[in-house]
This record gives sequence, structure tokens and C-alpha cells, in this order.
Amino acid sequence: MADNIARVFADAIASDPTRPLLTWYDDSTGDRTELSGATLANWVSKTANLLVDEVGLAPGTPAGVLLPPHWQTAAVLLGCWSAKVTVVDTPGAVDVLFAAADRLDEAQSWSADERYALGLAPLAAPLRQVPPGFADYVVEVRGHGDHFTPRSGPGPADAQLLARAEARATELGIEPGARVLVDADRYPDPVDWLLAPLTRAATIVLCANLDPARLAGRQATEKATRTLP
Repeated sequence: MADNIARVFADAIASDPTRPLLTWYDDSTGDRTELSGATLANWVSKTANLLVDEVGLAPGTPAGVLLPPHWQTAAVLLGCWSAKVTVVDTPGAVDVLFAAADRLDEAQSWSADERYALGLAPLAAPLRQVPPGFADYVVEVRGHGDHFTPRSGPGPADAQLLARAEARATELGIEPGARVLVDADRYPDPVDWLLAPLTRAATIVLCANLDPARLAGRQATEKATRTLP
């Protein structure tokens, strides 16, 4: 097994970077976004470059993430792990904070040098109004490089996270190369909806506000081989 998350991600897309890796649905808005491995890797690289080149983070420095399951959350998390930044989700002092626009009240309990807000809008549209004290993630990240060479070796929490992800992949019945449909509301932990599938080189159909009436059709349309409803 690879000893770091960046390598697990790279291995998961290596066989065919053009295949859909993460497909996002939100049944409350009708949003559907499909990202190939190459496209997600591009967002991951831009995020890592933002963290290293703009924010100037060193390996092991803490980054707060107040984000729900979403394809942009995958980019933020994998970008952090590529830069060997330690992701934390409990309030405290961090060097950088990524927060969903509807969780800014929670963000006030964090101390952060740099703050990025994410509207999580369809087509990665920018925020209509950027909250005071924040920068718009999708605007800022687009200006950074499309390629990033992950720092060598595992990040501070990689071993623990990957051990949990491997165990969860087994518990959830995720087979190598599966196409996994995930109810985002029932599986909000990124170990479940992101890392566990990646350890099996599986592709992900991530569904927020999943409409039960659409489940059977979506399973067929997306050719899901495993469903976590």
C-alpha cells in the first residue's frame, strides 16, 4: 500500500486519467458536475500551489476545513494532503481556513491567518459577495499552476488516515475498480466518501440531498457497482 495520500490519489487515476473519477449530484438544486481524474488533479495541484506559493505553508502546519462533502471539498482536501498540510476540523488556531459560505458563523470561532470562502455553486461560479475577511477560493485558486509535485514522504496524518480508509473500504464492501454511489448526507466523513474509494482505485458518484425516487435510475445511469445509501 502507498504510504501517502498523494500517491494513493495518483495511483487511482494512473490507469486512465480521462475516465470520470468524481461525479457530483445535488438533488436539491439539480446540479451535476463530472470530473475526470485529470481534471480533479488539476484542481488539486492549483490548491496545493496556492497553499505553498501564496500562503507559504510548511509541511505539518494546520489547515482548517469547514466544508461538506462536495467535489470542491475533494480538491481542497487532496490539495492540503499533497502539500503535506495537516487538516483539522475542530476550532482552534490554524494557518489557513477553508469554509463554506453557509458556515461562516462557525468560522468565527477559528483563528486563521488566511481565510477562503467557498460558495460551492454549480460550474464553480464565484461568490456574488465575498464575506469580509475572506477571499473567494474559486477565484484565487484559478490563478495558480496546473502542476504540483507533492512533497516526498507521508504527511503527518497520512498513515492514520490511510489505515482508517483501508479498513472502511473493507467494511463498506468497496471492491477494486468499483463505481461507488455515496449518499453524502449519510457518509459525511471524507474517509468514507473520498479516501476509502481511492484506496481501491474506485470512482465516486457523490450525491447530496439524495432523492430516493431517483436512486434506481441514477444507479443505472452511472453504472454504479456499489451503493452506500
